[in-house]
Amino acid sequence: MRKNSDLEGHLREVRDIADLGLDMSDGCRLSIRAWIPADAEARPVPAIVEHLPYRKRDGTTARDEISHPWMAARGYAVLRVDMRGNGDSHGLMEDEYTQQELDDAVEIINWAASQPWCTGNVGMQGISWGGFNGLQVAAMAPEPLKAIITLCSTVDRFADDIHYKGGCLLNENLAWSSTMWAYSSRPPDPALRDDWRDLWMTRLEHEPFLISTWLRHQKRDAYWEHGSICEDYRAIEAKVLALSGWADGYKNTVPALVDNIEGAKGILGPWVHLYPHIAVPEPRIGFLQEAKRWWDRWLKGEETGVEEDPAMRMYLMEGHAPSRINQPKEGIWIADAQTGGAMRSLALGAGGRLGGAATEISVPVASDATCGLGGSEYYAIGRGPELSGDQRVDDLHSAVWTGDTLESAVDIVGQPKLTLRLSADTQQGQIAVRLNHVHPDGQSTRITYGVLNLAHRDSHAAPEPMEPGRFYDVEVVLDQIAYRVPQGHRIAVAVSTAYWPLIWPAPERTALTITQGALDLPERAAATAEEWRFEPPDGAEGWQTEELRSPENIRRETHDLATGEVTLVIEDDFGKRRDLVHGLVSGGVSRERWTIRPDDPLSARAETHWTQETEREGLILRTETYAQMSSDAQDFHLSARIEAYENDILVYERDVADKIARDHQ
Repeated sequence: MRKNSDLEGHLREVRDIADLGLDMSDGCRLSIRAWIPADAEARPVPAIVEHLPYRKRDGTTARDEISHPWMAARGYAVLRVDMRGNGDSHGLMEDEYTQQELDDAVEIINWAASQPWCTGNVGMQGISWGGFNGLQVAAMAPEPLKAIITLCSTVDRFADDIHYKGGCLLNENLAWSSTMWAYSSRPPDPALRDDWRDLWMTRLEHEPFLISTWLRHQKRDAYWEHGSICEDYRAIEAKVLALSGWADGYKNTVPALVDNIEGAKGILGPWVHLYPHIAVPEPRIGFLQEAKRWWDRWLKGEETGVEEDPAMRMYLMEGHAPSRINQPKEGIWIADAQTGGAMRSLALGAGGRLGGAATEISVPVASDATCGLGGSEYYAIGRGPELSGDQRVDDLHSAVWTGDTLESAVDIVGQPKLTLRLSADTQQGQIAVRLNHVHPDGQSTRITYGVLNLAHRDSHAAPEPMEPGRFYDVEVVLDQIAYRVPQGHRIAVAVSTAYWPLIWPAPERTALTITQGALDLPERAAATAEEWRFEPPDGAEGWQTEELRSPENIRRETHDLATGEVTLVIEDDFGKRRDLVHGLVSGGVSRERWTIRPDDPLSARAETHWTQETEREGLILRTETYAQMSSDAQDFHLSARIEAYENDILVYERDVADKIARDHQ
């Protein structure tokens, strides 16, 4: 069990500096919100940096207000930086994780270490974007950076981010580029900048439509190698604590870091893409207390016992019925020195049987283009019904192998793999593999999944088309998981040739023939009791706001009986609120439509529309962004539009259009 440190001690009075300006070496002014102990110049403290594009004034404020004052009161200077081109900072942002972004972070770290209120030791923390750049900055090894805490991040920007999972084009490319098209188009707070309007117009004029860049790199080239720390784990000297959740898209990073960086520790819970002390599905943990133990050891030199913590602490989820809602998950915390259990091989047998002797089979698979509607969003974030549903809806379009009824529970801990011998009737094809938990009443819960672009079967850097009719041996690696399948239930594996709307479809409907296969299942000795306990969640008071419009989340599928089109509609109204301290009003709405016909992968199209609202006395500022994507057999077709309104008058508009050749996609 963990060692308890003195989590409270003497709480220090904290100064909250809303707009600390830092002039970078190239003259660009960055804006920092800083929480610093009031007596820090007399009693210096370590600094913790979080470097993000998501607007500290009205974007990440809710989580910042819970977390950063709490940590500052316990003897840390917490610096929440708006990246250049975002929020209240000057400059322009060209792309994600540019060298400029990382160089800025190094300069901020060195500046913080030199301040009279700082001891010279610095940590870096962040979730998602901030977790990514924390790892990337650590690989640059600035001398003051002694430790990082990275959450929901990746070591491989090509194959384990929102871009090309298993070499397949994730539709999150359009969704996320649309998000940033909207997020970064917003103005600074007019109360903080006399030149806010000039900054806004310049920002709008240069706002990049990022999917155009990403689609120009459909192979794992130097563009993706930049920022992928898996290229050289040895570059990271800082101490690494990594966290993520089973319902998040970035769960594979935690064991990758533990396996490859000496002394790294990992925590994986049941959560979506959120900090563990505010996350769903519950149970939550005392993340701030765990972070304090980490910082106290590596930034203050205190003995907190973190070195003796198990390499991996994971929430073993008890088998549960399928549900798209973020309901609490039953389970127990397990603690291991390894990142996974021992592999057991289960053959894909005749008659759809999983297990038994390996045998030659001949199983055809040719899925409708709508297969995948039972899946989840790529990374769930706690909004509405976003998790995977009953898998029987996708099993109808898949080849399925089901195991015998379990005589005892099986704890699946690690990364399953499916090897297949197959042939295809097209040069370009895809495989989606789902590991499912089949209940006695027939319900089917997705445990984990993986996808593979068959042209990328041997290499993401040098893909090759399939030769129709030729047989190939391929391996599909599924995402990490810790899940218990109960006694009396069954395990199944399903294979399909489409997984919409997670991945963009291949240009032709592919028919596969599978003649051999085996599932390697990581099984851990059954846990009989809780092996670890975390402190309960804690935090500061939180963001004080007046709600002006309530949040609302909509997920619905529509089936056009005349055309055969199936459309998934996702609408997230984030609500609208007024900050009770400084008065800024903020709100937003995102809308997505994903449409396809079952018989035609080239019918796929996607549309997004974002509204972002910023208001202050006498000013009503709004941006509207739109994006569309479609394809033919040769090219991807993109279009986007951005509009800006001041007091409901259109003050800026811009359209972009692009056509990009498909490259083994």
